[in-house]
Amino acid sequence: MNTFDDLKLSEPLSRAIHELGFTTPTPIQQQALPALLAVPSVDFIGLAATGTGKTAAFGIPLLEKIDAHAKRVQGVILCPTRELALQVSGQINLLGKYKGIKALPIYGGTGYADQFEGLKRGAQIIVGTPGRIIDHIDRKSLNLKDAKVVVLDEADEMISMGFKEDLEKILRSTPRESSHIWLFSATMSGQVRRVADTYLRKPVMAQVNRTEMLSSTVEQIYYIVRESDKPEILCKLIELADNFYGLVFCQTKSLVMDLTQYLLDKGYKVDCLHGDKSQDDRERTMRAFRDKKTSLLVCTDVASRGLDVKELTHVINYSIPRELELYVHRIGRTARSGKAGIAISLVAPATRALVNRLEHMTKTRLREGKIPGRREVAGKKISKILSRFEGQKNFQRAVDLLGPDWERAAGKMSLGEVIGRFLTMIAPEVFDEREKEKPLHPPHVPNKTPKHSYHHKKPGR
Repeated sequence: MNTFDDLKLSEPLSRAIHELGFTTPTPIQQQALPALLAVPSVDFIGLAATGTGKTAAFGIPLLEKIDAHAKRVQGVILCPTRELALQVSGQINLLGKYKGIKALPIYGGTGYADQFEGLKRGAQIIVGTPGRIIDHIDRKSLNLKDAKVVVLDEADEMISMGFKEDLEKILRSTPRESSHIWLFSATMSGQVRRVADTYLRKPVMAQVNRTEMLSSTVEQIYYIVRESDKPEILCKLIELADNFYGLVFCQTKSLVMDLTQYLLDKGYKVDCLHGDKSQDDRERTMRAFRDKKTSLLVCTDVASRGLDVKELTHVINYSIPRELELYVHRIGRTARSGKAGIAISLVAPATRALVNRLEHMTKTRLREGKIPGRREVAGKKISKILSRFEGQKNFQRAVDLLGPDWERAAGKMSLGEVIGRFLTMIAPEVFDEREKEKPLHPPHVPNKTPKHSYHHKKPGR
């Protein structure tokens, strides 16, 4: 299939697809759609990373198999997080609007009233997190006896988050003789394989190559950096970027919190996501980030699961993840929809070999970057100030307030001196002569704990 028209979909679904601007199917859609639209239905395993079009790959055939007139649950989509459940249900609703089919999101951290009401009205597709769906099954408010399809979206993520037993309980609650399981995952770990072997019957399998998993428009760069220099280098890379809007991934919650505080102290518009944040705090953080009131989000892998934000310019690995498969999950969040994006990894000298393993795993090359010097960063900062200076319009009121003292002081200076003095006031850290360009790889005590405050703590989960 080269286009969605080749699938001969029903007119209402085809109209919605064209309205959404879908034209050329992604690699996982090209493999999955013919198999999942086939009659009779099959069990299915699709291996593809985040951001490769999996929602449409299972959403389109699921909508074609749903009876719009039957007001009972016929499709179940399981997601690892509330955010992903909301995102997937929203996509399903856009695809199914002309068929009269809506998806009901079911997730924890919120009240039951709306969910009870939605189920009572006769939801045909439910999209939810495993824990809350189990709650509804136990409360008898949800019955899966009429389920035709169960989709496991981001199966590896759900299992790594401890939902394996919940998944199995839900699968046992569906009529296996008349329903089918569609499992989508970025990786096929041993636990994912055991779930598939236990519950799927002769599944059709589709796998997107690693080179296809990663967008061709994402530029992958790594910098060899000592742990003690990472905060400073991170700031330099942010300053050098044009309109930085991105994610920084850290291994531990404590590092997320301390790095966020470091960046706040430096004046950056930054917030964080970690496991101790309440759902309300998490929603406030995400709302501010999506509205670009903050341009930088520091997070752990667990806290970021299901996170989907458009137009990210950068994803930064503060360190390469312990599980290399997470690298694909992380950087897949930038360079969406054909747009360019940059994935940066800060690599400690002792872990340099991980770069080779990443290149082997992803079948792509990572370019080694040259650490920017202080003069280069200062030049970029001045350039940004110049752009703001040229666009400034509300300056006349300030001019009107200038008295003879200002005229007398400025009259003794050249234009260059006036500009230089104001630049020094606006960005003193750029011009502080006491800040000498220091070597970033000091040779002494290589194994000593770095002096930055957020390295004093023992790493925690």
